[in-house]
Amino acid sequence: MPGSICDVLPAAAALLGVPGAVDRLQLAECVGDPEQVDRVLVVLVDGLGWHLLPELAGDAPLLASVLTGGAGRLSQLTCTFPSTTPTSLVSLGTGAQPGEHGILGFTLNIPGTDRVLTHIRWRDDPPYIQWQPLPTWFGRVQRAGVSARAVLPASFMGSGLTDAAYRGAQFVPTQHNEDYAQRVVDELRAAPGLVYAYSADLDTAAHVFGIGSPQWQEAAAGVDALLTRIVEALPVNAALLVTADHGGLNVPADARVDIDVDPRLGEGIRVVAGEPRVRYLHTEAGAAADVQAAWSEVVDGWAQVYSREQAVATGMFGPVNPTHLARIGDVVVVCTGDAAVLATEHEPPESARLIGFHGAATPAEMAIPLIVFKSCLGG
Repeated sequence: MPGSICDVLPAAAALLGVPGAVDRLQLAECVGDPEQVDRVLVVLVDGLGWHLLPELAGDAPLLASVLTGGAGRLSQLTCTFPSTTPTSLVSLGTGAQPGEHGILGFTLNIPGTDRVLTHIRWRDDPPYIQWQPLPTWFGRVQRAGVSARAVLPASFMGSGLTDAAYRGAQFVPTQHNEDYAQRVVDELRAAPGLVYAYSADLDTAAHVFGIGSPQWQEAAAGVDALLTRIVEALPVNAALLVTADHGGLNVPADARVDIDVDPRLGEGIRVVAGEPRVRYLHTEAGAAADVQAAWSEVVDGWAQVYSREQAVATGMFGPVNPTHLARIGDVVVVCTGDAAVLATEHEPPESARLIGFHGAATPAEMAIPLIVFKSCLGG
């Protein structure tokens, strides 16, 4: 079985000699002499799915070279479920499955209320440590006496998601007009330890314009240019790990259903959460079985419909802490083809206009790359 996004930071920490860190990804074999590595840079490219690499390679010379074995070392990992950015970032940061850390989707119902928390807009309610209580590997690295820095846009500072995924790191805020590649390289050169960087442009282009669009190809070229500059400036005592949080696919107009338009789908539902590829339906008292039956009939052939108990029993979330159970819908709908479940009256209107989606458990969404660069490895 391939490794997981949960293994990336423990493996990086092991390279840096952090006690208790386990290198399940065998990074030591990729970097030649691990004794010569005293700094590791992890770059997460949002939306850089494994299955998308061949499609973007035409506009990405470095990644094309990776695919042919000319640069770096490429292997396949899997993200956690749901295959969505907030869930994956916290799985990366904590090394834990979603059922353990509790960030179980792009949006979640706050138990005991009708409120829906959108994780990318989360500030301080609910309190960070209550909503995501697990320590991160950034904090573990720091406590071991090794530097751990996260080079992130200044707009990320003070957010709940930043705390949930990266707490314990020393934050290095960057401005929109700043030379991000140079700032990352400067941090890597400044001191030994772990450095983390993040790029969102590819995922944004996939959502708004679609995978394979000219705008997406342009974003791919930008990502490749960013990575190329970093690789060319990589110190001999550094290793670079490039990975992603999920892949994605385009959803055609005729493969979309709207909870708020089809009366069969809206009946008995109290709160809608999740995202278009994975819906959490919180039902009115006593309505769960009827809702599950109705949805099973309507979406037959392009989605799986589970009760909460059935969904947890599949193991898709990993072990689920009982305190997190109520965050999962009474009914869970997981798209299996190229479909999407919209909720136009519950979510911002721009959500229904997106072209590229992710979140479900298909290989196109779950498979992600790990690319290891070291100066002595031709990259």
